[in-house]
Amino acid sequence: MTRKNRIVLFIMFGIGIAIFLFSLREISFRSFVHDVTTLNLWWLGIAFLCMFLSLVFEALVIKILVQRQIKSYPFFDALRVPMLEQLFNGITPFSTGGQPAQLFALMQSGLDAGRATSSTLMKFIVYQAMIVVNFVLCLLIGFNFIQEKIHALTWLVVFGFIIHLAVIISLLMVMYWYDFTKKFIKVTLLPIRWIFNDKKYQNWNKIVDEKIDNFYEESLKLKSNWKLLLKISAITFIQLAVYYIIPYFILLSLGVTHVNVIMVISMHVLIVMVVSLFPIPGGAGGAEYSFSVIFSSFIGTGSKLVLAMLLWRIVTYYFGMLSGLIAMLIQPKRIVTKK
Repeated sequence: MTRKNRIVLFIMFGIGIAIFLFSLREISFRSFVHDVTTLNLWWLGIAFLCMFLSLVFEALVIKILVQRQIKSYPFFDALRVPMLEQLFNGITPFSTGGQPAQLFALMQSGLDAGRATSSTLMKFIVYQAMIVVNFVLCLLIGFNFIQEKIHALTWLVVFGFIIHLAVIISLLMVMYWYDFTKKFIKVTLLPIRWIFNDKKYQNWNKIVDEKIDNFYEESLKLKSNWKLLLKISAITFIQLAVYYIIPYFILLSLGVTHVNVIMVISMHVLIVMVVSLFPIPGGAGGAEYSFSVIFSSFIGTGSKLVLAMLLWRIVTYYFGMLSGLIAMLIQPKRIVTKK
């Protein structure tokens, strides 16, 4: 990890502490301590287990993709990939560091850059598709609730949906209208030539062309192997499901038992979509605000809401970053032989 990344990591922990202390400003400390001491640790443990299982299912997808080329790829090495991804997603704007971190982890295990890129691209395609499927399902279930009771977030939810839908449309365009997409991208990049210079335009055009070509090649592999596609899609769907259910177990740990699990999952999906719009690493500020606004409808305001928000961030954000730090300290047990 670079010095800059270490600084950002400490800053993110500092921001998290500051947000937590700010949230406590009008809360009775005695009431907060009472809520902490009466936590049901069993349910809280299940919340942590769900987060860990989310990493395990993601690792399983990576192992399946890599094993198409290298049979001896160990599961431990695959598990390091999402752990490192969690860390670098958490310290970079819009989670842009996750993809390079995955490549780094795969190449540490002995994969060449081409194979590593191939596996991460195929995983990205399926992951984005499952994100949109989950998003659409949860919009159908929970959008009326958002619109009626939490009007302030309505447009953020709509904007999040538009962005993720645009990503899927772009992927489909590359998969099914390859030539048209390349021409379309060249036209959309023309303002770079006008604003900067021709050299900058040519560089950008070359980079985008390479990415489109790589993506198109991987999409052909996916389309030609429906069994593989369905298998990793199902695993990814389960991965997202165990992640999205985490707030439900956090609410149970606080003694809030009157909530509908499907509605809680739907609300969490919408929160994650809103958080993805914030450029600050980890969606700091936006994540806490969205959670507080949405889940106040389930548990009201007060110390329990603040504690629920804190536990949610620890489980879904800080636990992932901590696992990434641990993964950085442990080298892959088995270096895969290049073939």
